[in-house]
Amino acid sequence: MKRKVTKAIFPVAGLGTRFLPATKSIPKEILTLVDRPLIQYAIDEARSAGIREFIFVTSRGKGALEDYFDDAPELENALRKAGKTELLETLKTTNMDSGAIAYVRQNRPMGLGHAVWCARRLVANEAFAVILTDDVIAAEKPCLQQMMEAYSETGGNMVATMEVPPEKTASYGILDVGEDMGTIVRAKGMVEKPAKDDAPSNLAVIGRYILTPKIMQNLHRLKAGTGGEIQLTDAIAEEIRQGESVYGFRFRGQRFDCGSKAGFLQATVAFALAREDLRDEFAQYLAHMTAVQKAAE
Repeated sequence: MKRKVTKAIFPVAGLGTRFLPATKSIPKEILTLVDRPLIQYAIDEARSAGIREFIFVTSRGKGALEDYFDDAPELENALRKAGKTELLETLKTTNMDSGAIAYVRQNRPMGLGHAVWCARRLVANEAFAVILTDDVIAAEKPCLQQMMEAYSETGGNMVATMEVPPEKTASYGILDVGEDMGTIVRAKGMVEKPAKDDAPSNLAVIGRYILTPKIMQNLHRLKAGTGGEIQLTDAIAEEIRQGESVYGFRFRGQRFDCGSKAGFLQATVAFALAREDLRDEFAQYLAHMTAVQKAAE
């Protein structure tokens, strides 16, 4: 049976404090990776996976996100008059059809699980995806598209996973693996941010999910967990306890944690070197900087 998912939730209510002072006046999701904001990478990945309805869970001060996906008639006219057709086509990829995006407010910062729960009425009784914009994944086939293809065969709940060093498990939700089938693993449990010695594996959950609507019921019943927040991991773990299927998916690609400054800089270098129009000049500059640094040592 082929299963289709057409709705995705984008939790974008965070304050982005790690990127202050830049995020004092603009949402973190608008920060640009080369020449596209983080949110554009997430939207493009969702589109490639067949998502047609985009649900943004926002907070105060996120108006720039709404403006970004709106039409810009004056700018489009200026580009058209100047004959800059290539830039005009690029601009059109940022426009969203009326009604394609819905915005829901998360009034209090109560964690990822709470942010997802805020979108419950828009999800209704359908399976849905969740994309975290901090996790940017460079892949030949977009990560969510890979997951959708696997999900069409498995159903249930599915999370993107990758192996992390044991000392990093305290930064992630970690899978307790019941059956390892290679690309797909069946989870028998999930633990939110366990210490190295308590982690059931080193298979970490990263920011791509395909979830059943029942998750919303679990979130509704949850009390604050790790960090005083309502954790999405806890709601997924509850699915397992109730006998529902939860799968981890080992995606093909490289994930960058753009929620950290180091990860954002690493992504910038990787994506710039992948661009034909930037690669040669940028690689030459990096080589020069490396040589200068070595000489200084």
